[in-house]
Amino acid sequence: MKALYDVPAPAKLNLFLHVTGRRPDGMHLLQSVFMLIDWCDTLHFELRRGGALSREDLERALPGDDLALRAARALQAASGTTRGAHISIEKRLPEQAGMGGGSSDAASCLLALNRLWGLGLPLSALAVIGLQLGADVPFFLAGRNAWVEGIGEQLAPVALPPARFAVVKPPEGLGTAAIFGDPHLKRSSDAAIISGFAANPYGFGRNDLQPVAQRLCAGVTQALEWLGSQGLEGRMTGSGSAVFAKLPQGRDGKQALQAAPAGWQVRICGNLEVHPLVGWAPSDD
Repeated sequence: MKALYDVPAPAKLNLFLHVTGRRPDGMHLLQSVFMLIDWCDTLHFELRRGGALSREDLERALPGDDLALRAARALQAASGTTRGAHISIEKRLPEQAGMGGGSSDAASCLLALNRLWGLGLPLSALAVIGLQLGADVPFFLAGRNAWVEGIGEQLAPVALPPARFAVVKPPEGLGTAAIFGDPHLKRSSDAAIISGFAANPYGFGRNDLQPVAQRLCAGVTQALEWLGSQGLEGRMTGSGSAVFAKLPQGRDGKQALQAAPAGWQVRICGNLEVHPLVGWAPSDD
């Protein structure tokens, strides 16, 4: 095997996000449900000898040391392989959106290079590497919609009914550190239970980060108001500036797309039952 082309890296939405506390090291304790959607980056991998790693940006330019390259180096170090790769990225997911784009790229990179390099590492080993790169990476590696706790590393698969969503990203981005470092962030939500969520999966809870995000980034409020003008009830996803709303059954959202303000990214997305790369690494079961 000398190349792997058209490797998808899907985004996620947080159906809710509660902050339940804080660890002694300052990391926040969360409860959330992460849901995979069909808005994806696409990565391509070509084998290189001698351990060399390189990256080519096929869409917009990425930072020089992005998570995909860091994932490749971490996998080299953990496995001891002398093989390298040229990684090409078609970056379509918005940055600082709270949709996990960088973490998803890293996870797809680990899965693809594990296969390209013939390493055969199990998912558990890849998850250890992934958690060092970012708290969301193990979710994308596991490949299933999940009830999430801890700092994002405690995952329990959940089944979600098929649905369509309007996802809106205003021009402004929003950094995770600014939200979690804000003194006004609510950090004491009561613990929720999966059965409570299952009774109303697309209307459960809230995003505790949203009030702070709206104060820091006017675009979040504007996007929520725009969804409201379309007759949709929106909320923020994750810790970025993107918001989303479930579409009523039978509404395709095309009219809403046409009405989007200039400079906004708006997509109608469906949820995924499983990640497209499920089965690419051996399971530990």
